[in-house]
Amino acid sequence: MTFDAIILGAGAAGLVCAITAGRRGRRVLLLDHADAAGKKILISGGGRCNFTNRDCAPERFLGANPHFCRSALARYTAADFVALVEKHGIAYHEKTLGQLFCDGSARAIVAMLLAEAAAAYVDLRLGHRVTGVSRNGRFRVETDHGVFEAASLVLATGGLSIPKMGATGLAHDIARRFGLPLTEIRPGLVPLTFGGDDLDLMRPLSGVALDVTARCGKASFREAMLFTHRGLSGPAILQISSSWREKTPIILDLLPGRDAAAWLTEGKRLRPRVEARTLLAEHLPQRLAVALAEAHLPPRIMGDMPDRALLALAARLKNWQPVPSGTEGYAKAEVTLGGIDTRALSSRTMEAKDVPGLFAIGEAVDVTGWLGGYNFQWAWSSAFVAGEAI
Repeated sequence: MTFDAIILGAGAAGLVCAITAGRRGRRVLLLDHADAAGKKILISGGGRCNFTNRDCAPERFLGANPHFCRSALARYTAADFVALVEKHGIAYHEKTLGQLFCDGSARAIVAMLLAEAAAAYVDLRLGHRVTGVSRNGRFRVETDHGVFEAASLVLATGGLSIPKMGATGLAHDIARRFGLPLTEIRPGLVPLTFGGDDLDLMRPLSGVALDVTARCGKASFREAMLFTHRGLSGPAILQISSSWREKTPIILDLLPGRDAAAWLTEGKRLRPRVEARTLLAEHLPQRLAVALAEAHLPPRIMGDMPDRALLALAARLKNWQPVPSGTEGYAKAEVTLGGIDTRALSSRTMEAKDVPGLFAIGEAVDVTGWLGGYNFQWAWSSAFVAGEAI
């Protein structure tokens, strides 16, 4: 059972790599332990698949080498994938911030990729569990359905995020076996958990959402934040989680674009008979307004409120610094941060510098994009350049 290339993982990256190589006349075997291809594609974007982002710039990706992604992203762009979507007549729309979603189901994207793979004569075999990988001139992949050999092997099995969808550390394990170094691996784009007084405030507010600016280190995002029974989630928090490190605070502005101190003091002057929670509810969700008033202000009308109390609350609204106790882990993480060290790979082909014929693409590599279609674009782009090199 000999092929030109064996690709492990029939997800976003594996499918595009197989299609690209197959179009070039390569005999490609695409293996996956799951019973269906593209399972994570199907659940992405709430089932509508946020398949790319119009503003897919290299600066919106994280990794030990932030420049590594430039070559692949330039050679296969968001416009290239959009052209494929349009070729298949899949209706799509831009939601916010350049994010492109299917009008209908994410199944359309999977069906498109499977159709392209079939047209490229890709040999797709599902339900094949890899039991061993070795190399003696050619790569030898042992599975519970037989043994396969090829001149090239592509690691496209992703990372550890969403294990209930079948995610494993196979790509990392095989990389180690061939001497490729790994960077620190941890959950990314993940809800944050809290304890103590912070959680006492957050838990009763579960389900409340609002627009915030979230900051951590040099990273800053203005998007929606959601209170949960364990802490905080929503796009702003998922974005900032990729920059957060243990025991450090995140910085939240609950009134972005507004001078909280001026608003509260003017409210005291112009509306002295109004309760504080009523005033707060004009620019904050009502449940949050009530909770903040009860926690940080005396039970008085605005006219009787001490200026120092209003200014203290204003400072908290603009610069709240809760310290997360942790994250909700890989079970809720959109992606895996870290992975196969990019110093060991060619940025032009994704091939291992010291192991000719071995390629790593997609989430298995230490390249992680922002929330909003960036990680799919990295999957498509890195897969394309590898498929061109096989």
